Amino acid sequence: MADLNSYRNIGIFAHVDAGKTTTTERILKLTGKIHKIGEVHDGAATTDFMDQEQERGITIQSAATSCEWNKHRLNIIDTPGHVDFTIEVYRSLKVLDGGVGVFCGSGGVEPQSETNWRYANESEVSRIIFVNKLDRLGADFYRVVKQVEDVLGANPLVMTLPIGTEDQFSGVVDLLSRKAWVWDDSGDPTQYEIQEPPADMADLIEEYREKLIETALEQDDDLLESYLEGEEPALEDIMRCVRKGTIALDFFPTYCGSAFKNKGIQLVLNAVVDYLPSPTEVTPQPEVDLEGNETGEVAIVDVNKPLRALAFKIMDDRFGALTFTRIYSGKLSKGDTVLNTFTGKTERIGRIVEMHADDRIELDSAEAGDIVALVGLKNVQTGHTLCDPKLPATLEPMVFPDPVISVAIKPKDQTASEKMGIALGKMIKEDPSFYVETDEESGETIIKGMGELHLDIKVDILRRTHMVDVEVGKPQVAYRETITQRVEDSYTHKKQTGGSGQFGKIDYVVEPGETGSGFQFESTVTGGNVPREFWPAIQKGFASCMVEGVLAGFPLLDVKINLFDGAFHAVDSSAVAFEIAARGAYRQTIPKASPQLMEPIMRVDVFVPEDHVGDVIGDLNRRRGMIKAQEATVTGVRVKANVPLSEMFGYIGDLRTMTSGRGQFSMEFEHYMPCPKNVSEAVIKEVNERRAAKK
Repeated sequence: MADLNSYRNIGIFAHVDAGKTTTTERILKLTGKIHKIGEVHDGAATTDFMDQEQERGITIQSAATSCEWNKHRLNIIDTPGHVDFTIEVYRSLKVLDGGVGVFCGSGGVEPQSETNWRYANESEVSRIIFVNKLDRLGADFYRVVKQVEDVLGANPLVMTLPIGTEDQFSGVVDLLSRKAWVWDDSGDPTQYEIQEPPADMADLIEEYREKLIETALEQDDDLLESYLEGEEPALEDIMRCVRKGTIALDFFPTYCGSAFKNKGIQLVLNAVVDYLPSPTEVTPQPEVDLEGNETGEVAIVDVNKPLRALAFKIMDDRFGALTFTRIYSGKLSKGDTVLNTFTGKTERIGRIVEMHADDRIELDSAEAGDIVALVGLKNVQTGHTLCDPKLPATLEPMVFPDPVISVAIKPKDQTASEKMGIALGKMIKEDPSFYVETDEESGETIIKGMGELHLDIKVDILRRTHMVDVEVGKPQVAYRETITQRVEDSYTHKKQTGGSGQFGKIDYVVEPGETGSGFQFESTVTGGNVPREFWPAIQKGFASCMVEGVLAGFPLLDVKINLFDGAFHAVDSSAVAFEIAARGAYRQTIPKASPQLMEPIMRVDVFVPEDHVGDVIGDLNRRRGMIKAQEATVTGVRVKANVPLSEMFGYIGDLRTMTSGRGQFSMEFEHYMPCPKNVSEAVIKEVNERRAAKK
């Protein structure tokens, strides 16, 4: 049986281009998993195995791989940095015990690092920090450490200091041992010497070492007292305190190096083993019942407990569907039957494989603490729990954001139509933030996602992976509607046919709800004027209408309805009659409540060279953007703004033109805001024209 204390389930996450994938490659080389290092910029990285990843030099899917270091087993998940694929980072963090946050030595804390850091805080994942690319022009380790404190509000615990900077960067000083690790210029990570640090760094080393020890010993009052009285603590005691504080998220051990030049990775690997938690040291996953309420039970990481496993990613490859699964408790063997608590159906486990990017090693069984891929499961999707059929329980499910952008696609010819349906079915399973629906009026297929790049890649995958050629329409924004006024109203549904009729009268108040509250319904009827058994039908009637607003057919947000009176007929009233009454009431009253169109506002983060800042800010203002902040960095300026999504289509092309190809940006959904009158009128007119054209 495996010793769970020697397991480390870790993720590597960062902003685009901070060097996550390169860092993973170096880790695999050092742990003996690969013998030739693949480079991202050559499109040859082991974990970037999709065509789209190799061409664009970015990671799109999280790749899972396992390796060994110092007799510890590391399950590593390399996650994407691009904001449109944040969902990949989020779901990976849900199943990890620890993480390595990679920051670029010259770029510092970039927009996506903030988002990932926030997700990691929410998931309570312990992390160590690796400041990478210290060989690059403008790299400054101390500036990045300061940014981690200021921008992320985190507490970095500096464990190593760099020797030299930019092209003079040659190695690092380990503060605990006061020894310098110096690599030669051969590019071989194993060619290094441990020696005395440069004399001119002595004061700096002592200053940071003292800070390190004081911060670490705050985890143990007795040791701190002895230290303040002048007693030097033992190395093991310091390391124990660093581990305790790291797991408690009190601070984040911070390392430096250059993954590309193979410098500093060994110390990061040692830190993963020394300071990040094993599966048994993290807060166990809470279990919920089938209604989603917490039961008070938790999935304790133990082989002898009932099976609890979470499917956190579905991937389709040349061998069939792979379901990446984290096993929290119990054991899973080939041929076992497990229960999927979401569908209520059982599944038989055909094959269990350990993944190394897109290679696989067949296993007979896996147990608590493992991350494996299961082959051939039929109805399992991301976030589903697999458990022992005799002792069912659901792990806390994942919550995914709603899409903000959609485009219509249609196959070039009839034969591609069927292929497209199958391909889209597979793609929905793989990515829970990707939605597909059919427009009933026009018969068009609408795909929805988190941003332009997200849908671009999906269309690309359709064309190349699934060989389905499609025509793509104009991107459409996911607008919403809401109301701005309180209205008290009454509605009576009365229908007399042969035999018993239908009767339901409701008196109600419709008013705007709190932002983000969605649809709320309450009943304050007293005296039995509307019997209690009909309340759910009235709620259902109103709720079923909320998907289509009265202005342009977009879903209605943040509406509160209070049923305060009404009337019923002893014979003719029924649940159906009251449901129809509620629908009629919706159509009658919502237009009176001053409905308003809402548009998605995006948090936009633009990185721009200093001499183009004016142009970029002027352009964002023209796009109805609100400039929130400007921050100067060594290599340029970061402009933060809130901009309506409808104004951001094709922005990357305009930004490149304005900045001679040097500008970069990322954006993510922030909130919904009321549309200005002219925009609202234009959208409603366009929707009406589209409807007329379809008829």
